[in-house]
Amino acid sequence: MTAMGNILYLVHRLPYPPNKGDKVRSYHLLRHLQQRHRVFLGTFIDDPEDAQHLPTLQAMCPDLHVERIHARSAKVKSLSGLLTGEALTLSYYRSAGMQRWVAQTTAEHNLQACVVFSSAMAQYAQPLLPQVPMLVDFVDVDSAKWTQYAPAHRWPLSMLYRREGNRLLAYERAMALLARRSYFVTPNETALFLSQAPECEGRVQSMGNGVDADFFMPGHRRLNPFEAGEQAIVFTGAMDYWPNIDGVSWFVADVLPLLRTRWPLSRFYIVGRGPSPQVQALASGHVVVTGTVPDVRPYLQYASAVVAPLRVARGIQNKILEAMAMQQPVITVSSCADAIGATAGQGLLRADTPEEFVQALQLLLESPYNAAALGQQARRYVEKECSWQAHLSGIDSCLGRTRDAHPHDADA
Repeated sequence: MTAMGNILYLVHRLPYPPNKGDKVRSYHLLRHLQQRHRVFLGTFIDDPEDAQHLPTLQAMCPDLHVERIHARSAKVKSLSGLLTGEALTLSYYRSAGMQRWVAQTTAEHNLQACVVFSSAMAQYAQPLLPQVPMLVDFVDVDSAKWTQYAPAHRWPLSMLYRREGNRLLAYERAMALLARRSYFVTPNETALFLSQAPECEGRVQSMGNGVDADFFMPGHRRLNPFEAGEQAIVFTGAMDYWPNIDGVSWFVADVLPLLRTRWPLSRFYIVGRGPSPQVQALASGHVVVTGTVPDVRPYLQYASAVVAPLRVARGIQNKILEAMAMQQPVITVSSCADAIGATAGQGLLRADTPEEFVQALQLLLESPYNAAALGQQARRYVEKECSWQAHLSGIDSCLGRTRDAHPHDADA
């Protein structure tokens, strides 16, 4: 399709491969923007393993600029925020190279708009205002995430997390006032932000996540990764991410012992890249920590049950939508179920206590027929309600409004 204009798209983490929550959303937003626009993508690479994918992303988006983040030095650099009074997240992602590339791109191309993914990237779009309108995909209320982390950690981390929550909220509020429009992944996240930033009423809206139901589909040619006779309880996710670490640690400590008294053949599989030392320490005869796997779909397809015990998490969890697309019912906490909106009859079962998780697992483990029926309902739900195209089209109307004020240049 002929491009309608030039879009600057700034993303805090390489949006390829789409193998973890934020990258799934940023990747699909990139592909959506490219349907009608020429996209200039500025992003960071924070995982050395992702470097192998740069040629693929370059072929997908030729107008690409990538800066590398070295986690240890970036964390040290971020502490400068303690002196300046700003959120540490901003200095963590601050790069002179990215600033130069944004300035050069702005000078050489007539930009229709700048789409920012994650609040930290708004610092690069702010100098372009008001000539280049800014749209911000906050995804979640990140400031609330930091505040939520605080009680789970000891001082001084608890103090730093609480401070980060406060400073980042002030920045989020300021950027939402400057942006043409801002987006959050669920109505609940939007309401939470507005409860803390009432001055932004009318400037923010929800834009949900979808799932690639063609990719996440049960297939007959995949090999079963589990041992014969075992009842595999599966969790998938990036295992260097604190909400996932907290969730699986709680499940192993509080739920699995109850589960194994009834189903001694049950085994918990923690499937995902980058398991932290805390997660690796969970491995035992009845807990398997896989690390990176070439394809998560066989683990979902052949699981006896899929769980998402995410006590500390925000927004829509892609891992849940992917499992539902794979025709698996999912047991998760109420906050995650609320974000997605499906009911138990649609394959999304709620459990908030160890006893409730065991009760929900009993329904699936004792009756594979019931589990299969709920799995079919889960797939129907995501096919009907969770199309990426339908969700991301919410950004198109704002991009259309900016086009009139910023006509295309010759290379559009």
